[in-house]
Parts: sequence; structure tokens; C-alpha cells
Amino acid sequence: MVAAAITGGDIYIDNVITEHLKPVIAKLEETGARIFNGGQTIRVVGPDRIEPVNIMTLPYPGFPTDMQAQLTSLLTRAKGTSIITETVFENRFMYTEELTRMGADICVDGRTAVVKGVSNLSGAKVQATDLRGGAALIVAALAAGGETEISLVHHIDRGYEYIEKKLSALGAEIKRIKTMQCHPVT
Repeated sequence: MVAAAITGGDIYIDNVITEHLKPVIAKLEETGARIFNGGQTIRVVGPDRIEPVNIMTLPYPGFPTDMQAQLTSLLTRAKGTSIITETVFENRFMYTEELTRMGADICVDGRTAVVKGVSNLSGAKVQATDLRGGAALIVAALAAGGETEISLVHHIDRGYEYIEKKLSALGAEIKRIKTMQCHPVT
């Protein structure tokens, strides 16, 4: 859903329990994305202009901490300033340093991140610091100019099986590069 929003895409997602996604859908709609609910299928149409929003993570049924990083990536392209407050976990903003390598303007102070939207993100070499942060980097890379190389993708693989194939099927230019694994000789 967030990938469609940041790229201005138009996608359908099947087998959705929309009741579980209400806070995410509400925030995406605030950014200008259009969400059409068709029962177990939803359609997400990315906005022409991404609007800033403020987010506070909360336990269910509040806004999920597990979507905070991905929404932050979206808000890096908003036309204005957004404030994200993380109330569930400490140190949940480790990925923001990697987003700044891509040109994002993010200032973190404890459990709060201030995200000033930028007109463009640029490809860069970045590292997935954790599962959700890795997903945030993929979302940002989809909207960035140039090429982005994400290392430490084992974090992403823990929660997003074959993500590169799924995004390629939607039109993304993404590929997995095999890297050589070096092991010490004993």
C-alpha cells in the first residue's frame, strides 16, 4: 500500500482484512492516497501530491509500530513537515540515518522524528538495520532517482518472502544480487 502511495501507483491487493488496517488506511488517506474497499480486496491509488501527516504509534487498534518506518519513507516526499511519535518501542528510528543517505531530511529526538518532505530522494548504498527499516528503504528506493543498493537484506527476508519478485510483478525495477559469503578457514 505504501509503495503504491510513494510511487503514484494504482494497485489491487487481495485477501485483505480491512478491519485490521483501519489506522493505516486512515493515515494513507490523509496523505492523499485513495483507498477503495471492495470487501477482501482493496485498491490503492497513489496521490499526485503527498500531504504531511502526524503519526503516533499505539497498541492495536491504534496505528501499528510495524508500519511506522514505511510511512516515514512515504512522508519523506510529503509537501511539508510530519511528526512521528513512537510510543511502543525504543530505538525504532535506527533506519532514518539510512534514509538521510538518500536525501531525506529527518531529525530524531528520542521517540520523536520530524520529517521535512523533500522533492526528490536519490539512490545510495544503504543497510537494512532491521526488518521494518529494511522495508522502509525499499519503499524509499522505489521513489528515488538513480540506483539504490540495500545490504543486510537478511533482515528483510525474515518478513517479506520474495519481495523483489512481488514488486517486479507490479512494475518495479528491482533485483536481488547474489553476494559472496566469506567464511574464515579453520
